[in-house]
Amino acid sequence: MTLHLDSASPADDEGFLPTRRRLLRAAGALTAGAAAAPFGAGVWAAPERRKLTFAWNANAFCLSPIVVAQERGYFEKHGLDVELINYTGSTDQLLESLATGKADAAIGMIHRWLKPLESGLDVKLIGSSHGGCVRLVGVKAAGVTSLDALRGKTIGVSDLASPGKNFFSILLNKHGIDADKEVTWRQYPADLLGIAVDKGEVQAIADGDPNLYLLEKRKPNDYVQLATNLSGEYANKVCCVVGAGGKLVRNERPVAAAVARAIVEASDFVAHNPNESAALFARYSPKVEVEDLRKLLGTLTHNHHPVGTDLRDEIAFYARDFRSVGVLKPGTDPERLANHVYVNVLG
Repeated sequence: MTLHLDSASPADDEGFLPTRRRLLRAAGALTAGAAAAPFGAGVWAAPERRKLTFAWNANAFCLSPIVVAQERGYFEKHGLDVELINYTGSTDQLLESLATGKADAAIGMIHRWLKPLESGLDVKLIGSSHGGCVRLVGVKAAGVTSLDALRGKTIGVSDLASPGKNFFSILLNKHGIDADKEVTWRQYPADLLGIAVDKGEVQAIADGDPNLYLLEKRKPNDYVQLATNLSGEYANKVCCVVGAGGKLVRNERPVAAAVARAIVEASDFVAHNPNESAALFARYSPKVEVEDLRKLLGTLTHNHHPVGTDLRDEIAFYARDFRSVGVLKPGTDPERLANHVYVNVLG
């Protein structure tokens, strides 16, 4: 099932909230809807004010639901006292921090998480937030204005294990282009991808926003979008998933459920309120202008955040894809992997 919740604001608890937070939550109460009712008041309550650490990357605008959940009180609504940890290490390090209990929860891209989870890290997927996040653009001057034009060309990426490399390898293969033999992938630091284009070293870029957005903004006539991870059959597929340490999920299932539920509600808020969401996120990461953030949020599907069987099925779908391009082991069973890494804490 896919949960779609209106921007219901949590009930006030004046003894716990600073003035600014109370004002934000009071404003949110004006837009409260009945969609949160299916959760039930007493049935789903997590332990009172359970302290919890949430690891995130403050440069990733797609993680705006985390900020919304913190600033508009969705975490508190579900009994959580959350500390946000700005984590800039590698994905493997992030997942290791969840597995060892150094952090309790995080959101990340399924394109990057499945491989480490296949290796047995004690991290469970418990929910999702949205789709989108990676794009493939061609360089007009190099004649790359379609996927077919990529044959024999070089694609710049920020990491040879990046979500862009993994996803677009799959997409190209499905389009009839051998992503291992008919294109070349070349790694550059993300902030040097534009320079690589200028030097003629790459003829396309597979990366995420806001990096690509800012490149296109500086040189609007140089690039053409070839595909995104919402193209074709992926239009209704999730991208960023919610993960928690296995120990937390096993021993404190109501807490894990509270995390998943808060992110679903906050994601719905972002989908319906991109202007306010952009303004809230900008306080945490002021590198991108609020108007640009608003436009970028409009490119993502924060209204798509499956849970239950729907999410388990999407995980298995991606596992089949990643196995087909060698990201996962040939002997990995997609269904068994999905059943192993996903726990339906809301069921």
